[in-house]
Amino acid sequence: MEIDQLYQDAVQLLKKLISTPSFSIEENTTAEIIASFFEERGIPFERSGNNIWAFSKNYDPSLPTIWLNSHHDTVKPNAGYTLDPFTPIEREGKLFGLGSNDAGGPLVSLIATFCHFYSQELPFNLIMIASAEEEISGPNGIASVISKIPACELAIVGEPTLMDLAVAEKGLMVIDAKSYGKAGHAAREEGVNALYLALDDLVKVRDFSFKRESEFLGKTKVSATVIQAGKQHNVVPDVCEFTLDVRVTDSYSLEEALEELKSSLKSELTPRSMRLQSSHVPKGHLILEVAKELKLKTYGSPTLSDQALIPYPSVKIGPGDSARSHTADEFIYLNEIQEGISGYIQLLETYKKLVKSA
Repeated sequence: MEIDQLYQDAVQLLKKLISTPSFSIEENTTAEIIASFFEERGIPFERSGNNIWAFSKNYDPSLPTIWLNSHHDTVKPNAGYTLDPFTPIEREGKLFGLGSNDAGGPLVSLIATFCHFYSQELPFNLIMIASAEEEISGPNGIASVISKIPACELAIVGEPTLMDLAVAEKGLMVIDAKSYGKAGHAAREEGVNALYLALDDLVKVRDFSFKRESEFLGKTKVSATVIQAGKQHNVVPDVCEFTLDVRVTDSYSLEEALEELKSSLKSELTPRSMRLQSSHVPKGHLILEVAKELKLKTYGSPTLSDQALIPYPSVKIGPGDSARSHTADEFIYLNEIQEGISGYIQLLETYKKLVKSA
């Protein structure tokens, strides 16, 4: 298909998605819109919950597979909106609307790219995955369908990156910490104040530096964000609870970062989840050669995406700007969508060329 037709179809699809509320867990109607898009083009698809995926026409299980993935859920609009978040408005080369930038633009650009290659003979398979619950890293999003889809040698995750290539992404671990003291009467200086015990650890947290550093993401970082202790002014608290936010680079697994913290702090540390691991592309992976040939800017991303839940090598790239995500009067430039489609096609054409020459 010609790029112009792919672009027109992508913009019309994006307008339909913007017009349809699709908050995380509530993406049923946008899933139906994406399913209808494939049906109209004679492309078979599968659905699980609100996740939709489709295989390239000439799928061959003996060939390696590339996933094309982006999400169709959105956050809720904030109070700063001056435009109707569910009305797609074209103005001065921009398309306004909730989810236009994050991640509607990357999603429809990847779908257009998938349609472009759908019937072609390739040295690899393509699977297009439109996932749900990305904004909350929910259990019924991409994590729920990974076991139902063939493994891949590379996942291309569509997020607004200005078409720069994120080759690493920070993971997230939230830790509930508790310091235990002994209750007593404040006037008689009885007991052991759990607040003061926690304070000793919080000073360590403030100055804490993880030992290993990432080439793309720098240092793993821990921050104290919430604290709670005591209920009466005259009682020394016997428990102090606080929360740690840990942004983990690809130089650590979540388990390793937790152990390093435990070795320095006296408080009891309990992670809420160990799902959102950091990610990186292994050295020597073909996508790094593609980036070099196309002179793509590579970087490490501080923001989470479905990469954190994909257990295969992955990169993050797409039209739009991450700085616009979750902002009032969200928009994407229309020419970014056209450039996104062209960029994705060029990326896969280069990948194809390098596979054949290997």
